[in-house]
Amino acid sequence: MSVQELVLKQRAEILHALCSSGSAEHLEQVLDILLAQEELSWEEYQNVQVPGRALYTNARQLLDLVHTKGVDTCGLFLAALKQILPDAKGVGFSLSGCLSSLEGKEEYQSTSSQTLLTQRPSLVSELQGCTDGALQALLISGLFTTADCDDVRLPIHTPSQQARRLLDHVRSKGESAAKTLLQYIQQKQESGSTLTQEKPTPPKEFVKYQKKLSSSVSAQSCFLSTYGGTSHMSLDDIYTEGELELGHDCADAYGSLGPEDIVGTAGTVNEEADTVLVSGEAGSGKSTLLQRLHLLWARGTALQDFLLLFPFSCRRLNSEQRELSVQELLFQHCCWPDREQEEIFQFILDHPHLILFTFDGLDELKQSFSDEHRLCCPTQRAPVHVLLFNLIQGSLMKGVRKVVTSRPEAVGPSLKKHLRKEVFLKGFSPSGIDCFVKKHHSDPTVAAKVLESLQTNTALLGLCHSPVLCWIVSQCHKELLGCGEGSPQTITDVYLMILQHFLQRQSSQKSTVGLGWLHEHLQTVLHLGRLAFELIGTTCYIFSGADLETCGVTEKDISMGFLIQSKDMSSTHYEFLHVTLQCFFAALYIVLSNNTDRSTIPKLFELKDLRETGLSSACFGSCLPSTYQQEGEATAAETPNLQITATFVSGLLSQRHQSLWLHCCPSAVVEKRVRQVAKCLSKGMQKHFKSIPQPVEGEKKSMHAMPGFVWLIKCIYEMQESRIAKDAMSKLEVDHLKLTYCNIGPVECTALAYVLQHLKNPVGLQLDNNSVGDVGVEQLLPCMHICNSLYLRNNNITDEGIRKLIAKGIQCDNFRKIALFNNKLTDACTQHFSHLLKTKQNFLALRLGNNNITAEGAKQLAEGLKFNHSLQYLGLWGNKIGDAGAEALARVLESSNTLVWLSLAGNGVGSRGARALANIIKNSTSLEEIWLIENCITRAGVECLIQALEHNTHVKSICLRNNDLTPEEVEEMTQRESRLIF
Repeated sequence: MSVQELVLKQRAEILHALCSSGSAEHLEQVLDILLAQEELSWEEYQNVQVPGRALYTNARQLLDLVHTKGVDTCGLFLAALKQILPDAKGVGFSLSGCLSSLEGKEEYQSTSSQTLLTQRPSLVSELQGCTDGALQALLISGLFTTADCDDVRLPIHTPSQQARRLLDHVRSKGESAAKTLLQYIQQKQESGSTLTQEKPTPPKEFVKYQKKLSSSVSAQSCFLSTYGGTSHMSLDDIYTEGELELGHDCADAYGSLGPEDIVGTAGTVNEEADTVLVSGEAGSGKSTLLQRLHLLWARGTALQDFLLLFPFSCRRLNSEQRELSVQELLFQHCCWPDREQEEIFQFILDHPHLILFTFDGLDELKQSFSDEHRLCCPTQRAPVHVLLFNLIQGSLMKGVRKVVTSRPEAVGPSLKKHLRKEVFLKGFSPSGIDCFVKKHHSDPTVAAKVLESLQTNTALLGLCHSPVLCWIVSQCHKELLGCGEGSPQTITDVYLMILQHFLQRQSSQKSTVGLGWLHEHLQTVLHLGRLAFELIGTTCYIFSGADLETCGVTEKDISMGFLIQSKDMSSTHYEFLHVTLQCFFAALYIVLSNNTDRSTIPKLFELKDLRETGLSSACFGSCLPSTYQQEGEATAAETPNLQITATFVSGLLSQRHQSLWLHCCPSAVVEKRVRQVAKCLSKGMQKHFKSIPQPVEGEKKSMHAMPGFVWLIKCIYEMQESRIAKDAMSKLEVDHLKLTYCNIGPVECTALAYVLQHLKNPVGLQLDNNSVGDVGVEQLLPCMHICNSLYLRNNNITDEGIRKLIAKGIQCDNFRKIALFNNKLTDACTQHFSHLLKTKQNFLALRLGNNNITAEGAKQLAEGLKFNHSLQYLGLWGNKIGDAGAEALARVLESSNTLVWLSLAGNGVGSRGARALANIIKNSTSLEEIWLIENCITRAGVECLIQALEHNTHVKSICLRNNDLTPEEVEEMTQRESRLIF
């Protein structure tokens, strides 16, 4: 078989090898080699590496190109692939001939520009750690502008991608720039600077232990362990990437990440710290993500800077009653060395930077994080939680990298100050949902039907952004496809669907018709519900045989499938398939049991003073740990789990589900509990409204959502009671509702729209820095009529989401302002905004900063601005409109008598564009400010602006910082015109 045929035959395996990590690095390394070997022209390289296009699409483009180029190119491509991924799974080809041809193509290059091309792979490696120094050298030499430097340093790029962008920029500048860069690299090498630390040679017994640990980690990780792993599904077969984002307080916050970037340099906010926090809501896939990293390390395909990886589960550490040293913690809880334990541990102590610890589920630890008890000695014994807290803060094992997962609610300021960085796991993207469903169903017809059903029910599609809910929907596809008009809308609906799915597998009736399926298994539900209910308040997720016996759980109950044997524990220990399922069963018990106190629901919704309930052993009060009873405040894990339980209680007591309880619980009891929940929700909302401060004179009345506000909104939505929503919103009187950094995803958007549509007066709705996405945008549409302004900065919204948003917004009289900074918008969205500007003559503000809009998009906007007579604020900073885009906008805005503020900062605008913008300044009767910082305007362009200002005293300022002006020019022009801000 020829190598050309091999590329075609193994296309799927090659794509998986290149893209499965989620990072573009492997593909880019192969492209570097092919460029260096002159197998790709520069134009071909650019056609493959299209910015913003999906990774798999770029990889397929390369495979198509390589295949059409023939046998030689295919051989070199396979050789490059083998060099980058020597252990690529499933790509089993022989490469001896290819590798020799790869090595034999190097030859002497006569120019520096050619050297940049032929030495590209090694230069990328050299430059990764010194990009800033190289840029400074090029800036000083006058060969680079500040705009060039900023383009290279864009935070959305990884260090290796920044190095490649630097090489690309240098190539475009010609021979002088190439020579300067090579001289800088040579000086760096001659000075002895090294960017990487050589790995020491470990002792023989250490190597044996490394292999044993790898084997152990691999065995633990190869099957899906979350959601129970009941079908022993291979992680390789089902794993689907979730969306990862860096913490909001770092410079790289808006870049997309792959799993390996979790321990990379991107997003680092504290160089001295060792701990990386991966935070995400319950069911977002944190455990599965860690499991994937463990498996990749064990196979030697990722995280190879670390010689050892020690995985820990905080849920299982909860059951450790002994005091341990760090050495005992590592060897007893992960993998025991056969010999030379002291020697191996000493090597770990001597080389901490080569070791990685992972701790899954910090929020499930019984003790809240504390840095009060300091411990420095790794051989000193202490309670496990004290060891863990000291490892996280760096008092113990300084230099060892630690990755910790947790729900956001459990992460307070005392923990955050010890973090190297924080990474947010946002669950599945729309393409991730598609991928997961197709992987879950081997029958493509079934997968297609499930996806079609999701597309027709966008509320359910929004729920599926949570991987655990996507798993439930995929698991229950028969129930989903058979429910017609009753298709699930709420989280409670989805969990009732899986309850029915599991119970009916064991049902004697074997019928999906009627409501008897629950009554038949009522005792099982109550037994499991009591177990979940009594132990959730103690942060207990693993149950002993004694716990099961106390709650009446039988072998028959276990056989239903909701409980599984706990991994790494004795066979008598069990846990629920997922912690959210435990919350669901606890809620079922609260709704159906006759043994719960009447104050259970009020105390559940208040989430405080639970120790004072005075309830029997069947309720929260007596189940609280002693530390809680003493201190009177919930641990980090309790509040979110009790909130989830309360959300399920709301949903189970909704009118749509009350028929389920007819034969299970007296209707009077159910009605009483419904009234209790409604009262709790009303009181909770009023408490939030009372906390709104009075506005400063002259400013709008604004409410910033307090913790718990979104949770209450979700509870109201789960109840599906418009009366409660109307009652709550009738008491909210604000002009601006701020919900920034509130983990708002599509599910929360559905709930917000359900409740906010009942507001009496229009509000500004601010949802910046969340995870709304296109699906979330669609879920917000029912409340668009009540929004006079909408702020959606940094929400992963694309052109498709904008299409739907604008189509609805045009119909809403109140809708007058929108801000969409830092999303994924391109020129394709501008036709919709153009239509909006033409149609709505009361529209005031359009802010589209830091997207991917070019001159073509600016021209499209200009078409709409021709007919608009209301716009006051136009923000396009951080795009790529250039001179052509600035000219197009200037032609239509120079006659505007409404425009007050214009920002074209960071758009590659030069003096030609400045000359056109001068006409706006000269003719406008309304313009007050114009922002042109971070462009490439020279003295000639500024002269035009000064001349225009002579004709307009109304303009207050023109901001021109960081353009192509010398310090002397800046000083002179500042003296000539005080309204120029440099």
